[in-house]
Amino acid sequence: MRRKAEGTLLMLSHQDNERLTRIGRGAPMGELFRLYWIPFYPAKDLTADGQPKRIKLLGEDLVVFRDSENRVGLIANACAHRGAPLMFGRNEACGIRCVYHGWKYDVTGAVTDMPAEPPASRLAARVRITAYPCRERNGVVWTYMGPDPLNPPPLPNMEWNLVPDENVVVTFRVQECNWLQALEGEIDSAHAPILHGRIDAKGAIADWIAAKDLKPMIQSIRQDFGVSIAARRQLGNDKLYWRVNQFLMPFYSLVPPQSKFPDLSGHAWVPMDDEHTLCLMFSYHPTEALSERTRAVFLDGHNGRESGHASRNAYAPKSPTTPYNDFWTKYNPESGFLFDYESQKALWFSGLPGLWVQDAACQSGLSPIYDRSTEHLCSSDAGIVMVRRLLLDSAADYNQRRAKPPGVDDPDVFIVRAVSLTLDEGIGWADAGDRVMRARPGSGFGYQL
Repeated sequence: MRRKAEGTLLMLSHQDNERLTRIGRGAPMGELFRLYWIPFYPAKDLTADGQPKRIKLLGEDLVVFRDSENRVGLIANACAHRGAPLMFGRNEACGIRCVYHGWKYDVTGAVTDMPAEPPASRLAARVRITAYPCRERNGVVWTYMGPDPLNPPPLPNMEWNLVPDENVVVTFRVQECNWLQALEGEIDSAHAPILHGRIDAKGAIADWIAAKDLKPMIQSIRQDFGVSIAARRQLGNDKLYWRVNQFLMPFYSLVPPQSKFPDLSGHAWVPMDDEHTLCLMFSYHPTEALSERTRAVFLDGHNGRESGHASRNAYAPKSPTTPYNDFWTKYNPESGFLFDYESQKALWFSGLPGLWVQDAACQSGLSPIYDRSTEHLCSSDAGIVMVRRLLLDSAADYNQRRAKPPGVDDPDVFIVRAVSLTLDEGIGWADAGDRVMRARPGSGFGYQL
């Protein structure tokens, strides 16, 4: 990233865009991601001795399954014998058995049976396929793909994955673009009242405080967990409205609550490969069960439109040979995200059917890896610039000096919240928000929404 002498923000160079978006093994960002635990599958969708599921994570072709003893295994899709796909394997008696020649693997990747080999063969003891440790917490399966699988760091203490089940909704979907394009959409406060707005001045969106000032002033600060990105809007009467989004290393975003929508939300933007992202969305309340109405909107949409979550009606499952086959949606570049020009003329500024669809269309409608060297950044992109710099610095620090970011080994670094604050002019948001931005599991917001 570079700046003109007068301070105008410049675009990413082609080289830096490549560094940030390429996530395979050996790539700087790929090696950085492998330091962290990665949330990657809903636990309820894996049944003991049930169908193995093909997935992709960080460019690797893998299969996830739950064995007869309820342990989750994440192993290479290719059988070590002759490369037959284990996604067709028989999940039985504590392992996956390849249907080609019957080689069987347990959750550690060890070969436990080779039916076509003679009894005296010692080949099974010498063969092992790639396997990654998995842990479950509050309905989500996590994996560690890092350099020391026998001694992984602790799971990160993120509030959305610690609250009671009735307080949270977590959904998964696939998006057809690289992880960074998806992430940057959610840490950009300037777009929300524009992209998600209506032209008929009806509905709850018209009452957003953010919609009353479309020219926010952005301030950002680096934190031990990542970056706090604050958008300041004028309220009048010497009052300022601050919405502070959070970027958490390496691929999380947190969105502030609003008075009419008093829940916290965000995403894990998990790279499947260079051009596809697993979007894990969470919405939760720190102290209260989500209402049935709120849960229904998240899971079923509202009046035929999508909320921030992919509804049950959004999915368009693919064949079992497709990674994450159950989590692809009908809103994609091929379908034009079901853009409706008549709706754009009469009701919705974007003409796109719901919140996450509007975001996804802008993030992935043009190209899975957009050439950021053609951008012309402006003042509202200051937070995005700081996040890019942090990522590039962190990747360089680790790949060149093996210096790990703070959150890798300290799980409590991530106990934070995004916040919405109304403050008098002259009061700094960082100082005023320091206490309430630190989450205290089981405690309320600590301020008036």
